[in-house]
Amino acid sequence: MTVILIRHGRSTANTSGLLAGRTPGVGLDDRGRSQADALPARLATILSDLTAVVRSPLQRCAETVDPLLSARPDITAVSEPNLEEVDYGDWSNRKISDLVTDPLWKVVQQQPSAAVFPGGEGLLNVSRRATAAIRDLDRVHGGADGAGVWVACSHGDVIKAVLADALGMHLDQFQRIVVDPASISVIHYGSARPYVHTVNNGGVLELPRPQLKAGATVGGSTGH
Repeated sequence: MTVILIRHGRSTANTSGLLAGRTPGVGLDDRGRSQADALPARLATILSDLTAVVRSPLQRCAETVDPLLSARPDITAVSEPNLEEVDYGDWSNRKISDLVTDPLWKVVQQQPSAAVFPGGEGLLNVSRRATAAIRDLDRVHGGADGAGVWVACSHGDVIKAVLADALGMHLDQFQRIVVDPASISVIHYGSARPYVHTVNNGGVLELPRPQLKAGATVGGSTGH
């Protein structure tokens, strides 16, 4: 089963340097809308194979997947609360340039598993809820033969936590992973372990064919 993780396109909060969190009414800016419009072409090789589109409940994720749904009108997006943005609590809708002076910022950067946002949630909880949701959803949308391909549209820190889990990394290392707006990352959940195919792809997606069945290739992949 293969999940294509898409971060929402660039938002108005990204442009203005705000930590949006779950603040309502934050949509895509002009560039973000262009990024969303480009997704069907970027996913053209697997568009007909998609079994589901799951997204965070927030507006910017809904706007990001709209063009995909227009290209696949037979699919209705599923809103999944466990893929929602981090609840940054009192940090929400504040300037990032102001937050970097807060002592908690250093914890977020160096020991994120210990970071709990005032009035919000901890990053460890984010990791637990998001990775459990992705694995559960993958069992549902992976198809009877386990060859299904589905999309999950979420947020930067949420996707980084899911990738860290798939890579076998401690959450304290997840700041090493870069996930840009509208980027594509791909995880194949095999019977033995997850396989991370793509991280932070900003171009056209190409998935290996066939998908891994017997494990990693000794000596490395032979390519497409």
